[in-house]
Amino acid sequence: MIRLENIGITFHAGTPDENTALKNINLTINKGDFITVIGSNGAGKTTLYNLISGTLKPTQGKIFLQSDNDSEKEITTDAEYKRAAYIGRIFQNPLLGTAGKMSLEDNMVICSKKGWKGLRISLNKKMREDFKNQLKVLNMGLENRLNDNVEQFSGGQRQALTLLMAVMSKPALLLLDEHTAALDPTNAALIMELTRKFAEEYNLTVMMVTHNMQHALDYGNRLLMMDGGEIIYDVRGEEKQQLTLEDLAERFKQIKKHNMTNDQMVLQ
Repeated sequence: MIRLENIGITFHAGTPDENTALKNINLTINKGDFITVIGSNGAGKTTLYNLISGTLKPTQGKIFLQSDNDSEKEITTDAEYKRAAYIGRIFQNPLLGTAGKMSLEDNMVICSKKGWKGLRISLNKKMREDFKNQLKVLNMGLENRLNDNVEQFSGGQRQALTLLMAVMSKPALLLLDEHTAALDPTNAALIMELTRKFAEEYNLTVMMVTHNMQHALDYGNRLLMMDGGEIIYDVRGEEKQQLTLEDLAERFKQIKKHNMTNDQMVLQ
């Protein structure tokens, strides 16, 4: 579906602050994949997401979008607003995915129509009933609060609403950037179960960055580990299912040890 070919990003090239954030990234995201992405701070996870969403452009390499008929289109230089038509993204902060000063029903209209044109005219009784039925899935009582401004909702409610609206827009790829990290354990567990439910029911293609190693193991069919701006481990299917927390910790330990040895060799 989306293919990254020899991708690299270097910030402040040719200056004392030069920083290579991504290097040698070759990645194919297949339709229906649910990929969990792990790595320490500074590993390149968020930069990778910014690259896929179009917030950043690569210094080198190309990005391709594959259509349903298997033809590929290069999207390397496409702006973020163009990719938003087929790439959804949910951030760690629950406040970023909704318009707090607007009502719940207006938030959902904008999501379903992807724009402002005809906002009030298109908002009719049938649409309200559809919204209520969709909101019932969240099991939060939001179907009875269509006229309330979203700023009145809790963080967990807003993140659940953001997830639902992302699914409503039917993205080709949904990027989840630590979307439960700012929530309390109860709400985080609820959002994760909704994530699993929507991914399975709608056959979504999902990439989820997480610092929760258990979530990385429990969810999805594929796991990526990043370090130093590279994808250093890509495991899927049955092999992923057999992984344990100890396996991940040991692999990461070995990689860090290998990198330290290489740094010492360079210094010598």
